[in-house]
Amino acid sequence: MSFFINRRALLATAGFGIGGLMLPGGAAMAQALLGLTGFTHNVASGEPGPDSVLLWTRYVNPTGGPSKVRVEISESRDFAKIAGGGQMVTGPWRDHTVKITVDNLAPGKWHWFRFIAPDGSMSPVGRTKTLPVGKASKFNIAIFSCSNLGFGEFNAYGHAAARDDIDMVLHMGDYIYEYGRGGYDGGAKFAARIFPADEILTLADYRLRYASYRSDPQLQALHANFPVIPNTDDHEGANDAWEGGAQNHTADEGEYSVRRNAAMQVWREWLPVGEQPWKEYPIGDLATYFRTDTRMVARSKPFSHGDLARAADPAKAFAEFHDGAWRDPAMTMFGTEQESWLFSAIARNKGTWAVLGTGTNMGYNFTPEEAMNWFPKDAPERTKNFVRQGIAAAKAGLPYNLDNWGGYPVARSRVLAAAQRADANLVVVTGDSHNGWAFDLPEGGKPAGVEFGGHSVSSPGFESATVGVDPAVIARNLQEASKQELRWVDTSNRGYMHLSLTPQAATNEWVFMQTVKDVSLATKASHRMKVRPGRKVLELA
Repeated sequence: MSFFINRRALLATAGFGIGGLMLPGGAAMAQALLGLTGFTHNVASGEPGPDSVLLWTRYVNPTGGPSKVRVEISESRDFAKIAGGGQMVTGPWRDHTVKITVDNLAPGKWHWFRFIAPDGSMSPVGRTKTLPVGKASKFNIAIFSCSNLGFGEFNAYGHAAARDDIDMVLHMGDYIYEYGRGGYDGGAKFAARIFPADEILTLADYRLRYASYRSDPQLQALHANFPVIPNTDDHEGANDAWEGGAQNHTADEGEYSVRRNAAMQVWREWLPVGEQPWKEYPIGDLATYFRTDTRMVARSKPFSHGDLARAADPAKAFAEFHDGAWRDPAMTMFGTEQESWLFSAIARNKGTWAVLGTGTNMGYNFTPEEAMNWFPKDAPERTKNFVRQGIAAAKAGLPYNLDNWGGYPVARSRVLAAAQRADANLVVVTGDSHNGWAFDLPEGGKPAGVEFGGHSVSSPGFESATVGVDPAVIARNLQEASKQELRWVDTSNRGYMHLSLTPQAATNEWVFMQTVKDVSLATKASHRMKVRPGRKVLELA
């Protein structure tokens, strides 16, 4: 389907007082972000239920002090009849953000909402939707991950925001990135929009980083048009985060727990999400979505191929790791409490589909020997070593990424076995990798479910390091090396996924944007795959 989008109308939907990222650069923009008053960052909604929804905005009193903010919600755009509302006091202790849950709403319906300030001024109008009750013939979900403001435009958000066939949005994590300018971005053109300029560590740092990201007009348009359910991944805190630390956190940066707590406080302040670290969302008789946490709560410290590659006998070290520590049942992504909740929730799911949202890929990928041919001869030695380690791991039967579910095989087996026991139609949706993937997920030699892995909004994929190599060759090499589970892969496009659930199939479309280097809503040809109830294996759609 083609979507003809009025760019001016899209920006009007996202507009707020000073024009978002149209602000002047440098210190002037930072000062403006910190000095905004009134409704500074549009509106948003989340935590949809059959009769309730959480509504979000940010209102800064000109005095900088507390403010009592009200919200109204209606089933009509003109607010002719108010269906509900609420009020709360906000202030600097929560960065002036407002989150109000409204109850007693009609199920499965669009609602419009607006906030009212103490002086009577009003926020922009937002739109949201409650979840259906009973029979549901179709439900459409847009799925995003890895939106790095320093690498380009958020065109995927803008494209989805203008669609009329989306009921709910999922964000699988890496909503922001923690690096300072020059740490992980595409150069000065885009990095100049990142505030603060240095790596974020403190409560104030994280708040300013969210303020700069949430100033993006296309992201504002997405939030204003649909309820959004966010998951955490690592960059909400720091790269490769786990329960007790992160790869991108060093001793001279203070206690990791202080940084993690600040990051999660701001995540909850600036996103339309509740206080529960995990939750289920019933979608009538059609599906249940399970929001999880695999980074911030109980995740075990991931293993590293690099440690094994540095052993005196690397082949022996990889083999011993495969048969020993890799299979340690104590290694966990969820922790026992979250696992217990999830397994019980899957067992009582009454919908056709059990949709599990988790930050990282669950399907196994193995590095092919041909991967050494993907990079130029003058590629950085770090890149070459990474590939060599992946090849050595594959020869020992190990997936190339131990930071995703590939490093937690027993924990993965527990999830898939729980789905099998419940005879659930498991659909796992993931992000993190920046590339697009489709996996069959077997357990014990039998189908357990499928995975739709989402590519990034703007963060670069394999194409950034494999310049000049045909992506089709890379995809073919990966599929041949990972043929037990990998059914399709794309390593060269940015965009988002559109998952359509019906009683007959769960059909996923990978939407590819033409570019992220300039503002554009143009797309390339997409790819579609599906799974049918009871089959638990992927097919072309």
